[in-house]
Amino acid sequence: MNPRNMSWDEELRAMEDLWQSLSRQEARLESPPWHKEALRETVAHHDSGEEQPIDWDAAKRELRKRAE
Repeated sequence: MNPRNMSWDEELRAMEDLWQSLSRQEARLESPPWHKEALRETVAHHDSGEEQPIDWDAAKRELRKRAE
């Protein structure tokens, strides 16, 4: 089915179905090498007190402010 002919709900359902199908192939979902390093840096920043987690709603507000 062509996405141009799909409703919003149909597109969303198709995307969810595709993701479920892909995620069942966990062995093929390898993270790129840079991702492991980025996670290490985040842990190091958190452990040193440089970075603290915030809740998702606060993060969205901050990102929206930056986009203005």
